[in-house]
Amino acid sequence: MRLLAFLSLLALVLQETGTASLPRKERKRREEQMPREGDSFEVLPLRNDVLNPDNYGEVIDLSNYEELTDYGDQLPEVKVTSLAPATSINPAKSTTAPGTPSSNPTMTRPTTAGLLLSSQPNHGLPTCLVCVCLGSSVYCDDIDLEDIPPLPRRTAYLYARFNRISRIRAEDFKGLTKLKRIDLSNNLISSIDNDAFRLLHALQDLILPENKLEALPVLPSGIEILDVRLNRLQSSGIQPAAFRAMEKLQFLYLSDNLLDSIPGPLPLSLRSVHLQNNLIETMQRDVFCDPEEHKHTRRQLEDIRLDGNPINLSLFPSAYFCLPRLPIGRFT
Repeated sequence: MRLLAFLSLLALVLQETGTASLPRKERKRREEQMPREGDSFEVLPLRNDVLNPDNYGEVIDLSNYEELTDYGDQLPEVKVTSLAPATSINPAKSTTAPGTPSSNPTMTRPTTAGLLLSSQPNHGLPTCLVCVCLGSSVYCDDIDLEDIPPLPRRTAYLYARFNRISRIRAEDFKGLTKLKRIDLSNNLISSIDNDAFRLLHALQDLILPENKLEALPVLPSGIEILDVRLNRLQSSGIQPAAFRAMEKLQFLYLSDNLLDSIPGPLPLSLRSVHLQNNLIETMQRDVFCDPEEHKHTRRQLEDIRLDGNPINLSLFPSAYFCLPRLPIGRFT
């Protein structure tokens, strides 16, 4: 009994001695970590877990990171934000009870609000995805179009060059009252409905070279530039006095066609007329000048080209007296 008491006293003495031998800071730290009366939680010692390349595998276990994105049967909603071609989606009717998570993603159908759908069977996309729309300009160059696509109402400039458009219909430009320029160069256009351009009162430039046109439709009076070069245009395809009412027309390009006469009368606003490389053999005395107004001079009309035609211009001297310059062509 005495031995047991002696050993207990010895252990107590050694404990006090060991604690006293600790550094002051260490003793203080241990005292702070000792649970105080009334505390209902255990104070855990903190470790110096600094993340560095040598111990990141120990500090953070990434072996099961896939569990973080495992949704089980509840997949996240899939929202389609791309305006891809609208396809018919006919999923089978769900037999899942209400409130049960579905195993199939929810597809949100893309909207084309504010966009006009193209009638092109080879595209089926909104016009401004098939073409490039920049402000009031629409660029549809070299995309194998066969028809004029539906255009935004604000369109003022249309470029649809190097396509396979073969016909211009009356409804193609219906309601496009802001159109100022139409460029359909290098297509296969062989016919234009007579009313296709009639109501385009803002139209200034009509560019139609390198097509297969044999006739011209009724044209609005506000046109300033008319380019129908390199077509199959015949004199019979131009209506009598077709250009008389076009009081703003300045540049008329009809070269490289099948014309056998100069279409007239020509408006006084004209500055340049190109008729080279046609089949013109003769001309009227009043085609350029009014024979009753000998004092009148057409100073604006300075560029007339008739070269490449079988006509001998020296046979019609009275046709040029009002011009500031003689036409370019054969005089012998």
